Amino acid sequence: MQLRPLGRSGLQVAPLAFGGNVFGWTADAATSFALLDAFVDTGFNLLDTADVYSRWVPGHQGGESETLIGQWLAASGKRDRVVLATKVGKPMGDGQVGLSRRYIRQAVEASLRRLQTDRIDLYQSHDDDTDTPLEETLGAFAELIAEGKVRAIGASNFTAPRLEQALATSARLGLPRYETLQPLYNLVDRAAYEAELQAVCVRHQVGVINF
Repeated sequence: MQLRPLGRSGLQVAPLAFGGNVFGWTADAATSFALLDAFVDTGFNLLDTADVYSRWVPGHQGGESETLIGQWLAASGKRDRVVLATKVGKPMGDGQVGLSRRYIRQAVEASLRRLQTDRIDLYQSHDDDTDTPLEETLGAFAELIAEGKVRAIGASNFTAPRLEQALATSARLGLPRYETLQPLYNLVDRAAYEAELQAVCVRHQVGVINF
């Protein structure tokens, strides 16, 4: 399988990613384990999930996808064969939302426990948080990278101006930068990415992840 770089992160991934919002929702444990085994055994390696998956399902609290992936990682022993990506920032209840340093520190520990791993390869801001200074958010991510809990960071659902601003802040302060973007982009919804975001990503060598 030919691997490709994710931005300038140093992470190498196969050209097809597996989005994990179905795990623990429309795919039960047995089905999820079989799909994950088949995906990785074929040579693919990028697994993407989020702490909020699948909070929208009645009776779910969020964390269901991460929990199931963690169970599979523990049972399969394939942690070193995958690039593990998850996200933070969507509402998880009781004031658990956003990209403040306090909440990022809390949320990453919860994700690590559910995923049964000591590191997240790609930790992504699931939404922009205009109430928290970019310096605070990026500084929190810098701490996690220095501690070995996160290898690289990415952004999701950012506008082009805000992504530019975040990249400029990282450069100005010497902080880790968003190495990837996960935008709304598919055969039906193309305009938002192609109009502005694509140029930003190309100019700054930011990798793009789509599902």
